[in-house]
Amino acid sequence: MVTPFHLAFQVRDIDEARDFYGLKMGLPEGRSDTNWIDFNMFGHQVVTHLNPALGPTGRVANHCNPVDSHAVPVPHFGVVLEVETWKQLSERVRGFIDHFIIEPYVRFEGLPGEQYTMFFEDPSGNALEFKAFADIEADLFAK
Repeated sequence: MVTPFHLAFQVRDIDEARDFYGLKMGLPEGRSDTNWIDFNMFGHQVVTHLNPALGPTGRVANHCNPVDSHAVPVPHFGVVLEVETWKQLSERVRGFIDHFIIEPYVRFEGLPGEQYTMFFEDPSGNALEFKAFADIEADLFAK
């Protein structure tokens, strides 16, 4: 059994984070306070923490590295999903994401590690990647 991970990250506005992760992405909300919110991201605990230094329009800094002819933002986080769940999520986020960093597509097609992937940012600039493998056991760590 894989155990849940815990990830805490900064956001510029708690209400904006609640709207993005809770309402738009549909992640169940757990405990919260005026400066943080726990969300259940497909069984994992992600926690948005207010960073007032970002200001009302601030964004966290990202760097990009090339992967499969795309500029992949670093840092980023997300979850490896079942293919059908990934497809459902990609349709859901198309309804509220105006700009994908990397549009949903199949990366490394026909090669070891073939995967469905997509990248987008939350309103604070945190980069998220969601991916799926047809055969997770064979492909998750394929070389």
